[in-house]
Amino acid sequence: MTEHFADKLLAAIDAKGSPVCVGIDPVYDRLPEHVRKGQTSPDAQCEVVMRFCREVINAVAPIVPAVKLQSAYFEQLGDSGTGLYFLLAQHARNKGLIVIGDVKRNDIGSTAEAYAAGHLLRADAPDAITVNGYLGADGITPFIDAAKKTGKGVFVLVRTSNASAATLQDIADANGVRLFEHVANMVAELGDDATVGKRGYSLIGAVVGATWPDEARRLRELMPNQLFLVPGYGAQGASAADCAASFKADGTGAIVNASRSVLYPAADKRYADNRWPQAVAAAAQAFADDIAGALKP
Repeated sequence: MTEHFADKLLAAIDAKGSPVCVGIDPVYDRLPEHVRKGQTSPDAQCEVVMRFCREVINAVAPIVPAVKLQSAYFEQLGDSGTGLYFLLAQHARNKGLIVIGDVKRNDIGSTAEAYAAGHLLRADAPDAITVNGYLGADGITPFIDAAKKTGKGVFVLVRTSNASAATLQDIADANGVRLFEHVANMVAELGDDATVGKRGYSLIGAVVGATWPDEARRLRELMPNQLFLVPGYGAQGASAADCAASFKADGTGAIVNASRSVLYPAADKRYADNRWPQAVAAAAQAFADDIAGALKP
């Protein structure tokens, strides 16, 4: 039987001791200078990005349970970059990591089915992906159907971490129910009993930004069976205490992502004496320890 994504992720979190995820967002101009070596052609830059990302994955694999590959940074490299996205997903799995593909796809009908096949059904696809929930249920169900077939996961954008999220997501109806709460209710309904694993969590999770802790606590009430993928820690300004708002009282129910603060630690004086792969590992460990500490009773 195909392993259930939520059960698999929770087991990996238990094994590593902290519910954290490192985002792989390779910005070429921010890579260490000795890694870049002045490459200018797309193919050469893709090769550099591959080496960098493999080193990052190798460095964090003993520390964190999961990585999140942001597809945009690979797609901008062309066909080679798109292939690299899937190659890195496989490399991360070979290192024992859960892989989340941050693709934020959404559409309806046969187009959504094609997106779902391309990102969930192929053999080298990640263990879970992100999707945009703001087209309504018919924009999500093809991804959910694919997840049910494979045991993989889907994280639906519910409350995003960006500063302008409230402009639209806080719009309320006549009864005072905000738009993001309507989306949460839809996600909770779609993540019904048929999608729930042995540990009580659904294959259908939610993206909930750490930069909105009060809203996260409300969303935890509305979506008790959903795993939350929590961006916003570190470079976006959210603290470990802010992230803790997305968890249940028993310390389960969410995984926190950090990208820039782990990938590019050179500016942090704490890691000045480390070579870059060791600095990445040290930054990942500090991140994991910070989140674990915030969840202690």
